[in-house]
Amino acid sequence: MRRRWTVAEIEALVRAGIIDEHERFELIGGEIVPMNAKGIHHELLKNSLNLHFATTIPGAFRFAVETTFRLDEDSFIEPDFIFFRKADGLANLNPRTALLAVEIADYSLKWDLGRKARIYANFGVPELWVVEAVSRVVHVRRRPGLEGYDEVAKVSEDQPLVSTAVPGLSVTLSTLEAI
Repeated sequence: MRRRWTVAEIEALVRAGIIDEHERFELIGGEIVPMNAKGIHHELLKNSLNLHFATTIPGAFRFAVETTFRLDEDSFIEPDFIFFRKADGLANLNPRTALLAVEIADYSLKWDLGRKARIYANFGVPELWVVEAVSRVVHVRRRPGLEGYDEVAKVSEDQPLVSTAVPGLSVTLSTLEAI
């Protein structure tokens, strides 16, 4: 038999020590979905992007790294980066205040471009970047709808990647400082 969980129940299980706070999973429609392990390419790129974003983000915006992004009462995901307006703040982060999600895919490309991208789109997150950790090709998704994102593009590592949801945010992956 399957059991549908809520975000509140999962948080209570973590507080009680029943689920380890470092266990990697997401809650999708009440179902616990294990997350893939992170490879070294994922971690190197995440740290380089973190340094870049922290030093170049326009002042009106902020981002969180690997935060629990609560979508509704029975769903949360953990994007590598999630961007929002400074005025909204992290405490008010939800699908209506999120502007851009960035996922780094080492072993999770199929999931990130498939079901997870549809989840972001269904909750109305305006822009999604899925970065292939090894090739550094970026799959850009914009204009969310019920069936996913209506605008789909690929950007190579030597092309500038410019956000439409976070004005002034850009990166060219080939120029990132190595960590």
